[in-house]
Amino acid sequence: MISVCFYFQVHQPFRLRKDYNFFQIGRNHFYDDEETNSAIVRKVAEKCYLPTNQLMLELINKHQGKFRISYSISGVALEQFEMYGPDVLESFQKLVDTGCVELINETYYHSLAFLFSKQEFCAQVEAHKQKLKALFKGYEPKTFRNTELIYNNDLARVVEEMGYDVILTEGANQILGWRSPNYLYQPEPCYRTKLLLKNYKLSDDVAFRFSDRNWSEHPLDVKRYAHWIHQVAGNGEVVNLFMDYETFGEHQWADTGIFEFMRHLPDAVLEHPEFCFKTPYEVANAHQPMAKIDVPYFISWADLERDTTAWLGNDLQDSSAEYVYSLEQAVLDSGDIDLIHRWRKLQTSDHFYYMCTKWFSDGDVHKYFNPYETPYDAYITYSNALNDLNEQLKSRGLLE
Repeated sequence: MISVCFYFQVHQPFRLRKDYNFFQIGRNHFYDDEETNSAIVRKVAEKCYLPTNQLMLELINKHQGKFRISYSISGVALEQFEMYGPDVLESFQKLVDTGCVELINETYYHSLAFLFSKQEFCAQVEAHKQKLKALFKGYEPKTFRNTELIYNNDLARVVEEMGYDVILTEGANQILGWRSPNYLYQPEPCYRTKLLLKNYKLSDDVAFRFSDRNWSEHPLDVKRYAHWIHQVAGNGEVVNLFMDYETFGEHQWADTGIFEFMRHLPDAVLEHPEFCFKTPYEVANAHQPMAKIDVPYFISWADLERDTTAWLGNDLQDSSAEYVYSLEQAVLDSGDIDLIHRWRKLQTSDHFYYMCTKWFSDGDVHKYFNPYETPYDAYITYSNALNDLNEQLKSRGLLE
């Protein structure tokens, strides 16, 4: 059997108040733009989360367990669902209750922690694990994906030591070479943990190109897309379709036909008797690794380079990242749970993405929720919040 593996990323950052200026440093320690965060969660809930979750539930029930999917929901997204979208949280809980949905572990704060602090990385992974356990009836995740699918050999080694059975990452050309993403692999340094690689062409056909009228395949119909999936037969064992959940209804609006496309896709895929749907953990148990994959440098899902330069690389990004992680020991020494939480929210990768100055092939989609006019505006707002945090630590004698 050939497995089709759907994984959806669900994430919303805590956006900072754009009016948090120099004069508030040391006086106001609340950085979150509650009004914007609430409005965006409700907007995306109505356009994406609620209708898509209802559709997925209908498909699971219709296919009596044969349609199976997985989600990675960041801790900061789960917090905002608790605050602004309890109906969204409840709809995800109903999906998990079906037994046809796998939840994937990640860093709670959707951070770049692995690049700067292994200790902080492990703490955030454990925090996310505990959040899933608390909100989803004791759920124990077995699969891991790092923020933005950032991955290398070192990460694989640490994740295996933490006890995970599966890791997800990008099927980047520079690591695959002549090999296909349509097989199960194993990280070079690992002996037990398996590796699933995103088929970025088939994933991006839906996530980015579906409504592009300049695309030669537009409009994309279900039968043609299912045919592309079926072409894997004889040249693969698994088709990994990884994408942002906001693809449905937000990046691709309802009037593009994206919901009807998804409604009929399981039927079209299952018409071929060799194909079935599986979650990442099920894929790892159903197939044997084709080979070991050596990834000595960091890769990610982003842009044509599939590296970390969407978040790090220019002076604004690098200085901000170095600054926030330089405070780690002082923040932890404070023992102040609220201050630690605020520091960790400032690690969310989106803050560094907003400071990006390079051009992306998929830039229009990912600038959609960017609240800033320029990368410099993002840097100033972020720096003001971080400087306030720094002043608090100084006032407590934790920094000189």
